[in-house]
Amino acid sequence: MATIAPAPVGRGSGRPGGPGPGPGGEEPGRRAGASKARALRTGARTLPLVPAMVLLALFLLGPVVSSLYGSFTNASLTGYAAGGAEFVGFQNYTDLFVDRDFPKSVLLTLAFVFFSAVIGQNVVGLGLALLMRNGTKVVRSVVGTFVIAAWVLPEIVAAFAAYAFFNDSGTLNTVLSWFGVTGANWLYELPMLSVVLANIWRGAAFSMLVYSAAVQEVPPEITESAEVDGATGWQRLVYITLPVIRRSISTNLMLTTLQTLSVFTLIYVMTGGGPGTNSTTLPILAYQEAFQFSQLGFGTAIATIMLLVGAVFSIIYIRALKPEVD
Repeated sequence: MATIAPAPVGRGSGRPGGPGPGPGGEEPGRRAGASKARALRTGARTLPLVPAMVLLALFLLGPVVSSLYGSFTNASLTGYAAGGAEFVGFQNYTDLFVDRDFPKSVLLTLAFVFFSAVIGQNVVGLGLALLMRNGTKVVRSVVGTFVIAAWVLPEIVAAFAAYAFFNDSGTLNTVLSWFGVTGANWLYELPMLSVVLANIWRGAAFSMLVYSAAVQEVPPEITESAEVDGATGWQRLVYITLPVIRRSISTNLMLTTLQTLSVFTLIYVMTGGGPGTNSTTLPILAYQEAFQFSQLGFGTAIATIMLLVGAVFSIIYIRALKPEVD
């Protein structure tokens, strides 16, 4: 009796004796169709964003490119260059790095950002957030009103209020005189300390709001269990609260750093960058070179350096915000 052999099954075949799916378990035509469908869906989702991307390129990228080009010219408000700027290459940057005021301005800017934003606003903001969470209703109302009032004030108004507070005959020295203490001439003798404290007062409310929302996400059962186990308030803060709100801390650090890096009005109203150059940060130096000394190209080169400094901070914080990979 003849035996009928089974039909050969090809490699990757889905059924005996016939063409079937390829090595991936799908037919080539089906894979191509799925890829085309995914591309169409991606295009359909991206198409509505095109107008927004064009506007961003026009109003954000355009000025950046224009500013970058301006830093390579001798643009000026006076003199022959006022009639038409000429391309000078890296001359502005060469002059910038041999300018004796530039290194000092960089150091003052970094100090201002570090002490008033990275340390001051974040520490004060977190402390206020914890106080608002654990304080009584009266404390929350009073603290919230006074702290947020400083933040919602127009910047120029806040700057003049800070000037009136730290002035030689201002509020601070008047209060100190009630206790028999002779206050310093803060804006002349300690200009950077004055503007750092003023910027903390001005911006702490933003950090407080960010951290107030973040601490609400800390599971109360974990905190209560740690308290039952004998953990102190400091230990609960360090080992429970801070790890849980780590991403909020990184986000707030990035935002406050970039905001503080560009602070101009507060410093200009309080000290004008003085006395001398003792409070001249990069925004103040860029303004002085561009509009007081009429060297637009040179001032734009300083602004470009500020842009690069901000980009470095942004990259550091974005890397810190990346999710942990096991």
